[in-house]
Amino acid sequence: MSTHENLKTLLDLEAIEVNLFRGFTQDKNQKRIFGGQVIAQALMAAYRTVEDRVCHSLHCYFIRPGDPRVPILFEVERARDGKSFATRRVAAIQHGEQIFNLAASFQTPEDGFEHQSPMPSAPEPLSVPDDYEERKRLAANLPPRAASAVLRPMAIELRSVAPQSFTQPKPMPAHQQVWMRASDPVNDDIAYNQAVLAYASDMSLLGTSMRPHGIVWTTPGFQSASLDHAIWFHRHSRFDDWHLFAQDSPTAQGARGFIRGEIYSADGVLVASVAQEGLIRYRPPEM
Repeated sequence: MSTHENLKTLLDLEAIEVNLFRGFTQDKNQKRIFGGQVIAQALMAAYRTVEDRVCHSLHCYFIRPGDPRVPILFEVERARDGKSFATRRVAAIQHGEQIFNLAASFQTPEDGFEHQSPMPSAPEPLSVPDDYEERKRLAANLPPRAASAVLRPMAIELRSVAPQSFTQPKPMPAHQQVWMRASDPVNDDIAYNQAVLAYASDMSLLGTSMRPHGIVWTTPGFQSASLDHAIWFHRHSRFDDWHLFAQDSPTAQGARGFIRGEIYSADGVLVASVAQEGLIRYRPPEM
């Protein structure tokens, strides 16, 4: 099965009752569910309760680690249906407890004023090495189980400009650029493309807040987790085309890093803006 078919299946939720949907995790060998998956599935659950409106923003909190071995129940609250805007709240539940919640606003499409920031200068995506090649080099020095997790096929292709080294990390500026796209073709459906973008938007962000400190995911004593996440959808695009994810982390404090991101299509259109705060806790191992 191709990565696109996996992602499509992941986002095709089962309707259980009015406002109630069930989603699944395909890779049950993960320690916890990838945050981007839950964001994307919750957005699709909200979309199943609106008509003729497009999501323009979402805000969410990660409350507990998700268990990949069991289904996720998505309960949608129809908070408001106005003339132009509709609001939905979605709770993701496992083992009788909320693991995640999301609030999303939808708008009837309309014309209005237009302006945007210019896309920053960046190398062409195909001139940047594929992140998967770096993962293969990393996997060569990992135990079999960890190597298998690192080498699993990804639904999103990533190409990082000036990536941090996993084997010899060093302090770097608190910003980075990552080219990304869906690994397989998608259709023109706005809801589906927004869900794929939401899935991808949780990739690499926390790493930006770690760069000034010379820390990577494999550093002994390091702990990380997404805490909250917000997306503003500005314009429609197909996410099987290349997009530049330009990120910066203006601050870190209290074991939390804050990151901002702008997602541009390859032709310079600002498609979405993202913000996230995440746990970046370092406790040196005892000697």
